[in-house]
Amino acid sequence: MRIARFVVDSDPMYGVVDGNDIHVLAGDPFFQGIKTTGVTHQLDDVRLVAPIIPRSKVVGFGRTYREHATELGNEVPAEPLMFLKPNTSVVGHGDPVTLPAFSEEVSFEGELAVVIGRICKDVPAEKAADVIFGYTVANDLTARDAQRKDPQWARAKGFDGACPLGPWIETQLADPDDVGIVTRVNGEVRQDGSTSQMIWSVNDLVARASEAFTLLPGDVILTGTPAGVGLVVEGDNVEIEIEGIGALRSVFRR
Repeated sequence: MRIARFVVDSDPMYGVVDGNDIHVLAGDPFFQGIKTTGVTHQLDDVRLVAPIIPRSKVVGFGRTYREHATELGNEVPAEPLMFLKPNTSVVGHGDPVTLPAFSEEVSFEGELAVVIGRICKDVPAEKAADVIFGYTVANDLTARDAQRKDPQWARAKGFDGACPLGPWIETQLADPDDVGIVTRVNGEVRQDGSTSQMIWSVNDLVARASEAFTLLPGDVILTGTPAGVGLVVEGDNVEIEIEGIGALRSVFRR
């Protein structure tokens, strides 16, 4: 099932995507369940927005793909490397991203994102599926020059617009540990990988995040990016497509 968040006139609402139809839900599915109202719109007549604005946080994992760590000259960490993005970094499908004035080297990173469905803490990996609401596509934008200069990654990873999410949440993936990720910049393929290349499984990363933080409904976990990352400039159009979910598009401006 695909759950989207969208705008028709003014206030965002949730809906179930079925082909080119979107069936309006009664309230927030994270707290009120999946209940349709009987109202239906055409996807072409609505504007999709970020499928979730995390209640508290986006938890990112870095260097979870061996080849990506190598391409940036980094060692593969012995344990998953964690960082946080604020919820103000989240933007939706098709939203313009304003490149930050403090950086000349913003990089795209196509990633599978996990959306948490209920409050949890210290979740064993074998139970992680029980707390996952679904999956979406993320672009973990990173200001590389700030990342090199700053001892912590808050500015490099957390600037406004640094976390495009969308186009919707897919509640079921046959195997999250074996889905393809393709990133195109202006139509040219730049990343072509699979979550099967990850050092740790999706469930392992959810478990590790829950060791450090209490996870709340709507929190998002970024699982890392395959090799092939590169810089974006004003006017670029970046599309990240994940098998079984769909494609997230972002445009960039100064």
